Amino acid sequence: MADNPTIESVLTEERVFPPSKDFAENAYVKSFEEYERMYSEAASDLPAFWAKQAEALDWFSPWESVLEWERPHAKWFSGGKINASYNCLDRHLATKGDKTAIIWEGEPGEVRRLSYRELHTEVSKFANVLKGLGIRTGDRVAVYMPLVPELAIAILACARIGAPHTVIFGGFSADSIRDRVNDCGCKAVVTADGGYRRGREIRLKPIVDEAIAECPTVESVVTFRRTGTEIEMKQGRDHWWDELMSKASADCPPEHLDAEHPLYILYTSGTTGKPKGILHTTGGYLTQAAYSTKLVFDLKDEDIYWCTADIGWVTGHSYVVYGPLANAATVLMYEGAPNHPDFDRFWDIIERHKVTILYTAPTAIRSFIRWGREYPDRHDLTSLRVIGTVGEPINPEAWMWYHRVIGGERCPIVDTWWQTETGTIMISPLPGATPTIPGSATRPLPGIVVDIVAKDGRSAGTDEGGYLVVKEPWPSMLRTLWGDDERYKLTYWSEIDGCYFAGDGARRDGRGYYWVMGRVDDVINVSGHRLGTAEVESALVSHDSVAEAAVVGRPTRSRGRRSPHS
Repeated sequence: MADNPTIESVLTEERVFPPSKDFAENAYVKSFEEYERMYSEAASDLPAFWAKQAEALDWFSPWESVLEWERPHAKWFSGGKINASYNCLDRHLATKGDKTAIIWEGEPGEVRRLSYRELHTEVSKFANVLKGLGIRTGDRVAVYMPLVPELAIAILACARIGAPHTVIFGGFSADSIRDRVNDCGCKAVVTADGGYRRGREIRLKPIVDEAIAECPTVESVVTFRRTGTEIEMKQGRDHWWDELMSKASADCPPEHLDAEHPLYILYTSGTTGKPKGILHTTGGYLTQAAYSTKLVFDLKDEDIYWCTADIGWVTGHSYVVYGPLANAATVLMYEGAPNHPDFDRFWDIIERHKVTILYTAPTAIRSFIRWGREYPDRHDLTSLRVIGTVGEPINPEAWMWYHRVIGGERCPIVDTWWQTETGTIMISPLPGATPTIPGSATRPLPGIVVDIVAKDGRSAGTDEGGYLVVKEPWPSMLRTLWGDDERYKLTYWSEIDGCYFAGDGARRDGRGYYWVMGRVDDVINVSGHRLGTAEVESALVSHDSVAEAAVVGRPTRSRGRRSPHS
């Protein structure tokens, strides 16, 4: 990383969109002044603030301390006993047992609905299946499946018995599965015969077979029948999901787990080529997932909530499963591609299921722009009331298209910044409170202390680019890298003294709004000007003829005037 951390900003944006009066009146946070009061109160006593948020969950035993912080290691709610599966299911049964928990649509068009009571039954049965295969509290389980309800069932069953899960995206190779399974020593793999993508069957079980030929810790493979394709089953190791479930009891009391018990390990790419196993624990992660889901999306009981991410990514963990279900939401899941059988599949789904909250990626939005607005214009999207973006900075023109065409100029946009490592959303507008500006994630959530600094730790000035850091611990933060604490310290806590830093550059404008400018290690140096890739990409896609752009730096020889002595 360069010694000079300054990143110049070339993006200017003056358009401001305040929340509508009607939306603000019914929101949890109704004004920017209320947000600022919440933020100040949280900053004055972070442990007390997060303890209050944790009280929204059900605990078997109270915690002994809210926060133990010995940089860079945090323990939240130590001594408290909790279970994520219980909080996503059991506690809702008395009042919302018959409410729909999951609406699932397969790419071929079939639709399933599971109530909270039905989901609880399936999760309890599969938890007993795992126990019957010898899985105990602390054992790791890998999950490699298409986006079907059984994927959510599998990870909630793992959480129920205290077996940390590692979900591997259903498009990854056998080598990727092998490396992840071996790194965390998984005892079992849960998969499917296949799934559907753009009208084609993607065969998954054969990929698992190839991977675990080199995975000595794997004792069992459970396969869900999704496509009905013929697959090879190894006697004694391989089991059919439906056959095991038909014999399983639906009575499986949740384990009482310490708040710091590992909930999941999720691998993200590393600069050395070896994936990093991000470890998230139970109590703090679930507290912030539930809190951020409710606040950022202004989640109401009647909402039909759709986060389009696969559960193989952290967005799916936090905002398809744990955050929404902890809030007793109705979650929509869709298995396939947004352009099958035609380019209007997403808009058709929103119209038919009356989706009210949509959370998707800027990359998808730019694809929608490229395909043409005639596809969303075919459908009634007036059920939508909040729309959001996740995964990367959104350029202002894509933001405006999303606002006009999908949001009908009435839906607030929550542009969220966070990472696999942070676990949950860190910076985002609150839809009833925050005036939004296209391209800005606006302000940090109450309870989150971020800053933009120079390499020496000095806070950057207004519109001065620098390193985006987190200065105080937060409940959903990663605890370490699985099996490699030294790499955890070096990767996230060594660059800026006393701060968490994971690579993003940003600037803060005169309103105190944050603008993420891309990764600092991807800065483009042009004639002495250090420009963030996100801003260069934004400039390119602002042209009507450009829907998508990627900017990559390339070294070049100096073109300055030659020395007379050369």
